[in-house]
Amino acid sequence: MAYGSTDILRTASHRYEFNNKYMEMFEANGVVFSGRTPNEQLVEIMELKDHPWFVCVQFHPEFKSKPTDPHPLFREFIRASLLH
Repeated sequence: MAYGSTDILRTASHRYEFNNKYMEMFEANGVVFSGRTPNEQLVEIMELKDHPWFVCVQFHPEFKSKPTDPHPLFREFIRASLLH
């Protein structure tokens, strides 16, 4: 778990949305919808089950990342890369 918590708050400003009518099909093929908006209507984070590192996000982790204080997603991506 990159964040060390199940509750995270991130600001997202985008014009693209996951079409929820495909949610069951994606889940049946191993996708986990691990982050949603507070009202549960919009997907913000999805991951591929049984993959060492496959994460899709609708926000910009690079805005909160610095060389000496990397965003948790970048830190964990590098950690996973070193393991494989």
